[in-house]
Amino acid sequence: ALKASLRLRFRGPQKPDSVLSFFRSHGFSNSQICHILQKAPRLLLCNTQKTLLPKFQYLLSKGVSSLDIVRMVTPAPRFLERSLENHIIPTCEFVRGFLQSDKRMIHLLIRSPKLLNESSVTPNIKLLLDNGVTHSSIALLLQRRNQLLWSANLLKTVEELKQMGFDPSTSTFSMALLAKRTVGKTKWAEKIDTFKKWGWSQEQVLLAFRRQPQCMLSSRDKINAVMSFWVEQVGFNSAEIVKAPGIFLFSLQKRIAPRALVVQFLISKSLLQKEASLTTPFILPEKLFLKKYVKHFKEDSSHLLKLYEEKMSLENDRGNPCS
Repeated sequence: ALKASLRLRFRGPQKPDSVLSFFRSHGFSNSQICHILQKAPRLLLCNTQKTLLPKFQYLLSKGVSSLDIVRMVTPAPRFLERSLENHIIPTCEFVRGFLQSDKRMIHLLIRSPKLLNESSVTPNIKLLLDNGVTHSSIALLLQRRNQLLWSANLLKTVEELKQMGFDPSTSTFSMALLAKRTVGKTKWAEKIDTFKKWGWSQEQVLLAFRRQPQCMLSSRDKINAVMSFWVEQVGFNSAEIVKAPGIFLFSLQKRIAPRALVVQFLISKSLLQKEASLTTPFILPEKLFLKKYVKHFKEDSSHLLKLYEEKMSLENDRGNPCS
């Protein structure tokens, strides 16, 4: 209160006291109230019945519980300073249009209450729509990484991805947007250099990114670990992974290494066709992998299954930070 009084002019204790009483009566602890007023001290000047109560009532009417309101307000109290009619309700309805239900909207706002405070969310979403991004892709962004929807210079990234050959109407565009906005310029360049160290060209890096944008979300340690295993331990060509860069999303110890053992055995027995893709066994779902690369070879299936399961068990016991 003393700190707030240095920035705010109180005509008397009535308003600050009523604000404190309001929060306490709605289930906020003293430490939570302290946190809220440090982030949004101007709330001490508000009329609780005109400014705060209608917003709480609106959230309750949408199905938000009293406990969830506490969870929403405590980390992001500044949305309580925004207009209910001109900002909060329109933002909620706009978001609901993409998520198709109050329940999903509420779940999102409880996780990301800052959405209700940012003015750039709606303009940025409209920008994406104008550039051909689909409603389903925007719903995905809202649920997975909505921070980028209130970031600045979003159009610049959209144009950059278009120049790389991405089609905004596809699902991969939203994943590429997420990756490009998540990884900073320095780390992006470092990851490209890491791929090049293992023999990829600039064109191959771009091709891999277009095929699976999330490969650029892998850490440099993960990229090096997978490439080292693929090239130095298994003896495969690093260029093979360009065909299926999603391999970087899988666990090295729990998926890549056990399946590589199976593939190596099949190659040693000339049971894999020469033109077969080396990456296919690694990207298939578990049941399909076992069907096509273990059970299919009836004479060797029991040995292959034993190899696979023993390697899986060994790696699970060992554990690995790069998995």
